[in-house]
Parts: sequence; structure tokens; C-alpha cells
Amino acid sequence: MSEPHYSHRRMFAFLCMVFGMFMAILDIQIVSASLAAIQAGLSASADEIAWVQTSYLVAEVVMIPLSGFLSRAFSTRVMFTISAAGFTLMSLACSTATSLDQMIVWRALQGFIGGGMIPTVFASAYSIFPRNKTAVVAPIIGLVATLAPTIGPTVGGYLTDLFSWRWLFLINIGPGLFVTVATWLLVDFDRPERRLLKNFDWSGLFSMACFLGALEYLLEEGPTKNWFDDATIVWAAGLSAAGAGVFFWRAFAAKNPIVDLSAFVNRNFWTGSLASFVLGAGLYGLTYLYPVYLARIRGMSPLQIGETMFATGLCQFIAAPIVGRLLTKVDPRGMIGLGFLGFAWGSFMPAFITSDWDFGELLVPQMFRGVSLMLMMIPINNLALGTLPPERLKNASGLFNVTRNLGGAVGLAIINTMLDKRLDLHLARLHEKLRWGDVQAEELLDRLSALYANGADPARMAALQLAALARREASVMALADVFLCMALLFAATSVIAFMMRRPVAPPPPEAAH
Repeated sequence: MSEPHYSHRRMFAFLCMVFGMFMAILDIQIVSASLAAIQAGLSASADEIAWVQTSYLVAEVVMIPLSGFLSRAFSTRVMFTISAAGFTLMSLACSTATSLDQMIVWRALQGFIGGGMIPTVFASAYSIFPRNKTAVVAPIIGLVATLAPTIGPTVGGYLTDLFSWRWLFLINIGPGLFVTVATWLLVDFDRPERRLLKNFDWSGLFSMACFLGALEYLLEEGPTKNWFDDATIVWAAGLSAAGAGVFFWRAFAAKNPIVDLSAFVNRNFWTGSLASFVLGAGLYGLTYLYPVYLARIRGMSPLQIGETMFATGLCQFIAAPIVGRLLTKVDPRGMIGLGFLGFAWGSFMPAFITSDWDFGELLVPQMFRGVSLMLMMIPINNLALGTLPPERLKNASGLFNVTRNLGGAVGLAIINTMLDKRLDLHLARLHEKLRWGDVQAEELLDRLSALYANGADPARMAALQLAALARREASVMALADVFLCMALLFAATSVIAFMMRRPVAPPPPEAAH
């Protein structure tokens, strides 16, 4: 089979699609720093407002694997145009929401429709360009897939502080319309395969929605509901398990399955998907942990948090083209292994965190994190997807992307559970230390009482202050424990790189003409 041709028109069309993908991934995290403002605007409770993010994630994780089938059946042009137009329309609807119920419905539809853009871009990157363009294309999608969630809190903080939370969604309107029109006019990568719609596997679709949707809900809500102590979590686990059973049966029994799992036969694909799963845990986990520390311990505003975390995004931006050039000169497996080790080191350094750490102390760990993300993401994409035959790319791209999202969901669930458990443990140990009769505890209490000497009840105020200090230190120690566990996970995952096969070198530029 001859390689696809390269043209500037095709590259521009692809970049328009990449911009659409950027918006879809950005909207996962753009609300995270502004949930308090949205909560006030919609008169919602603290427990309810989390659904603004959860509804988007649950719906998106269902669409991502489905998108491969839909883009094959309707073509990349039709699939992406509908996704971009629907995402833009639902963004407008979110900006006009006047109640939490409306917001949840619009966010779910925004995530479901917009989720189709993400794997479609990944599949196109490795099917519409000759292989000697990998060094240009791979860094683009790798950078966007990791940069968007990293800078999401920063962008959200700026928009909310400068305008209002409604601009988190209004900002999508102009770019969304541009992407929709550009895709319809410029994309001509493939033809629809309408024969796939015959004997459409509705039971496979429904079971996949139950499997992935309930699993995402379980992972999002489990930590706050104390897992299986809550009846809804038990029901979600049961629904997910039943859906999984039917889904995997239909994947092998249906004539035209919703998702083709045969890509997992390829060693590079299944090892790449496993690495992507762990990478997702690190990408979304650390994007969550840093704001937790900066908000709860340092008392920073969303805007200050975004400015502090901007270093990671800047390092990713600088590293992406360098890693792209290295792809053609260095064994990508070594880059992946080095990336995981660098990410492990960037997670190990904050394992010694204290309540005094600020931008200066967090800068170097964030630099390691940003550069290492690129060293992992770009070669993993290239080895997992770039070695597959073109006819498998669309389905495989959906599977590959859903592993990263599920890795993020699993990682966040484990992180939140660990934070709660380790906080309780450290708090109990500190309470044992801060007891009557302990000389240091009593001296600290006396100093605090002196600070409130002019108050109504100095002893009580000092005791409350001491309790707050103990909780703060316990929280910092719990965060340090989580950072250490993540460092060990990434260090161990580095061995996956050497389970992959090195790809065949791309042809020289003249061979593509």
C-alpha cells in the first residue's frame, strides 16, 4: 500500500481538528478551579456541584471508544463536524444554565458529543500523513493531549477572575464555529462505510455505556462516599460489572461490534495502552494534587494556583519539538523509560514537602514533570498507534484514548482515598503527641494563648488554633505519602518501555514522493 501524500491544505485541516481536540480536553479541567463560583451562581450545594465535572467525564468516556465505529461509518469529515458543532452548541447552552439540573444535562451532552473529536484526531495523525512527517505530527497531538489538562485550571482561573464563570463556556463559541466550518470545507481524508450500520449492535452500545459510565461514576464518587458503604456505589459497581460482561461478549460475537478489540493482539498497542493508563494517572493526578496543596495549605486563589502551575505547561511547550526531533534519532523505548524515571523523580521531590513550600520549591519538580510528560506521551503514541495498519487505527485510537482517561479516573480515586486514610492516620498520631503532659505541646499552647491574651477565651482560641495547625501538618504529610507512592509507581512502570518492539525506521523524505 502506498503512503498517503502530504499537502499544506491537509496539514491546515489537521491543525483545525487539533484545535477542536484541545477545546474538548481543556473543558475537562477548565471548571475545576471555578467550581465555587459556579456553585454560587447556580445555588448548588458543595456535594452537588461536583457533578458539573463528573457528568462531562462520564459521558465523554462512553463516546471515546464509540467514535472509532462512528467515524468509519460516517467518515472523519462528518463525524468531526458534528462533534465540533454539537460541542459548540452545548457550550452555549452551559453558559445560559440557570440551575444545576440544566448544567448537568448540558455538560453531559457537551462531553458526549465533544468526546468524539479526541480519538479522531489521534487516528488521523497516523493515517493521513507519510511516516517521515511523524516527527512533526506526533509532538503536536502529544503536546495538546497533555497541555490542555495542565493549563485548564490556569485558563479557568483567569476567565472567572476577569469576567465570570459563564465565560468558561462562552470562550468555546468562536473557535468552535471556526473548527466546524473548517472541518466541513477542508477534511477529505476518507469515505464513509455505511455497510457498518447494517445490524447495528444496540446491545453492545447499551452495555458499553453501562460498563464505562457506571465505572466512571464509581471512580469519581467512591472516595467521597466511602466506597461500598454507600448503596449507590454498590449499584454502580454491579451495573458496571454486568455491562462489562455483555460488552465483551458482544465485542467477540457481533458481526459489526461497536468496538473492535483485536488491536490488543499487537504487543506495542497493549503495552502502549498500559503505559498510557499509568501516564493518565500521573497527568490528572498531579494536576489535581498541586492545586489541593496550594489551595488548602497555602490559601492561594484559583488565579494564583494557575500562575504557579504554569511552569509545567511552559516546559511541555519547550520540550515537545525537541522530543519530536529525537524520535527519528533515538530508540523511542529509551525515551519512554527515561520519561517515566524523570516523572518518578519529579514526584519523589515533593515527597519531602512542608507547609512552607511555595513557587520556588515547586518549580524544579514541575519542570521534571513537564519535560517527562513529553518524553513519555509522544513516543508512546508513536509506538502504540504508529505501528498499526491504517484500517485498525480508528478503533484502536478510541481504545487507546479511553485507557488514558480511565487511568486518570482510577488515579484520582486512589489519590483521594489515600489522602483521606493517611490524613486520619497522621492526625491520630499528632493528637497522641499533642496531649496534656507533653512539654512541647504545653509550651506551644502557652505561646498560642499569649497571642489571644486580649480575647474573651484565650485558652479555647489557642486550642482551636492548635487543632487547625495539627490538621494542616497532617494534610501535608498525607500529600507527601501520595507523592512518594506515585514516584514508586512511575519508576516501576518504566520497565514497560522495554516490553515494546522498536518500530521500523521511517523512509527517507525522498521515498515519500
